[in-house]
Amino acid sequence: MPLDAPSAAPEERLPLLSLLELAVLEEGHSARDGLAAVVATARGAAELGFRRVWVAEHHGYSPVSSVAPPVLAAHLAAVTERIRVGSGGVLLPNHAPLAVAEQFMTMAALHPERIDLGVGRGPGTFNPDIMRALRRGADPATDVEYRADLAELLSHLGGGDGARVLPGADVLPEPWLLSSSAAGAELAAELGLPLAFAYHIRPGNAVEALTRYREKFRPSRWRDEPYVLVSVDTVCGATDAEAAHLVRPAYLALLTAFAGRAAEAVLCSPAEAAATPLHAEAAERLEQLSAAQAQGSPETVRRRLAAVATLTGADELMLSIPVYDPSVRLRTLEAASAVVLTV
Repeated sequence: MPLDAPSAAPEERLPLLSLLELAVLEEGHSARDGLAAVVATARGAAELGFRRVWVAEHHGYSPVSSVAPPVLAAHLAAVTERIRVGSGGVLLPNHAPLAVAEQFMTMAALHPERIDLGVGRGPGTFNPDIMRALRRGADPATDVEYRADLAELLSHLGGGDGARVLPGADVLPEPWLLSSSAAGAELAAELGLPLAFAYHIRPGNAVEALTRYREKFRPSRWRDEPYVLVSVDTVCGATDAEAAHLVRPAYLALLTAFAGRAAEAVLCSPAEAAATPLHAEAAERLEQLSAAQAQGSPETVRRRLAAVATLTGADELMLSIPVYDPSVRLRTLEAASAVVLTV
């Protein structure tokens, strides 16, 4: 789903902007380096007026150091002031619903009206041994089990169980459902939850999934109307070619993981990635990965973000910036925010 034709003018529709942090980590750097960069990027997003910053849950994948969303989100909430902070997301099959409720209700008490609880179903890992360890040897959750866990979590947040989870709690985290499929979008609609759609993972599913979500949405105590956040990979370079150069390491690591060799995946330097030869099939896959995302010069990023917003009707765009260099991440945030200010 290339975004260059047809393109959409930003004045047609440009929603709020937010940030998704994976805590990407270049080869040879420490976890301390990667997490310090997350803090700097989150503060930059807050200063630029971004709506929220979320952190992801990944396990056993060396290019990403965001492994514990409640811990990282709590730290970001403590070092920022107004921006909303949360998970994008907590992968519910890996956790007891009561424990998740306790963690995020505690955060909401510490940082009122600022905490989001985004939950999803995926395992967050390519490694079956890690998957079993997270679930204490249990098999992956079925759809029935996932729905039951989600219902339990929402009951802890909004039902009579709230007093048991955190006595005296008078401010709740805002629950969100993460999805990359029509089935997940329909579940969000059924439960009356705001939907965070992973366009950066499965852009081809977006139109059908979001159409079903809006058509089938049922008002709930959480939302009266449907609300859609769409995540999109965004990298701003001085030119389109520079942006492609900067994002290539992350996509090479992803291609390695897709090939069943996640343990070998690393985020190498852009120079090393540029020197890595690709066979025709891998080169085509890399092009497909980037064609639907917002990567390029400031003008290209502007045009592509506007095109994603128009295509999906998103109420909010959440930028994922898959490059290690903190200066590039801040430059991308500034370029995106300049679009909003211009419009």
